[in-house]
Amino acid sequence: MADELVHYSVAGGTATITLDSPHNRNALSAQLRRELSAGLDRAREDDDVRVIVLTHTGPVFCAGMDLKEARGAGAENQGVNEFPRILDQLWTSPKPVVARLAGPARAGGIGMVAAADIAVAVREATFAFTEVRIGVVPAVISLTVLPRLNPRAAHELFLTGDTFDAERAERIGLINAAVAAEDLDETVAGYVRSLALGGPKALAAAKDLLSSPRPATPAEGFAAMNELSAGFFASEEGQEGILAFAQKRKPNWVPQD
Repeated sequence: MADELVHYSVAGGTATITLDSPHNRNALSAQLRRELSAGLDRAREDDDVRVIVLTHTGPVFCAGMDLKEARGAGAENQGVNEFPRILDQLWTSPKPVVARLAGPARAGGIGMVAAADIAVAVREATFAFTEVRIGVVPAVISLTVLPRLNPRAAHELFLTGDTFDAERAERIGLINAAVAAEDLDETVAGYVRSLALGGPKALAAAKDLLSSPRPATPAEGFAAMNELSAGFFASEEGQEGILAFAQKRKPNWVPQD
C-alpha cells in the first residue's frame, strides 16, 4: 500500500489537513485527491471540529494537477471530473477553512486557496494561472477564483499566465494576508482563534449567506433576512451566546484551552 499523501489530525477543535507529496510539489494526483476529499468529509462530520486548516509539507503548497498522470489520458481520466467536488467541499464546508501557504501555488492549487474562507501566505510565495501556457483553460477553478479577484487583475492573470507575488495576491483579493515566514503560524493561529469564537450553526449560516445571490434591492431581501435573524436570536445557540455575553463568560461552543 502506498504511503498516505494527506495527513489528518485534530487538536483543540481544529482539524489540520496536510498535503504531503513534496516529491511532485503536492500535485493533485489521483491518490492525493482521494485522500484530501476523504479528509474534508471527515472534518465536516466531526462535531468536535470547529475550524479546518489546509496546509502542506515541502516548499510548494500545491502545483495543480499532476501532469504526468494527465499525459495521454482521456478527458474522463484527467481529474477534472472529481476535482470540482474538492473545491465544493472547501467552499461549502460549514466549518470555516483556513489555507496556510508556506510556498507557491499554481493552477488547481490556487483554486483551493480561493475556495478557502481565509488564506495566509508567506511573502515569498508566488502564484500563476499557468493553464493557457500549456494549452488548457482555468475553467474549473474559475468558479472559486473569479468571485475573489479584482476583474481587471483576473483578465490579466488568466490570459497572460504571468507569475505574481503574495503581496499582489493580497491586493487583488486572492489571499487575506501576505506575511513574513516567521509570522505565518501565529497569523494562522490568530484567525483560527477568532473563528472558533463563533457559534457553529451561526458560522455555517453566515458562510451560506456569503455565497447566496443578493436581491436586486435591500428591500427585496429584508423579509427573508429578518426571518433568518429572528430564528437565530431565538435558537438554543443564540440564547446561549446572549447569556454568555451577559455573564461575561465564553459560550459553551468555544473549544477549551
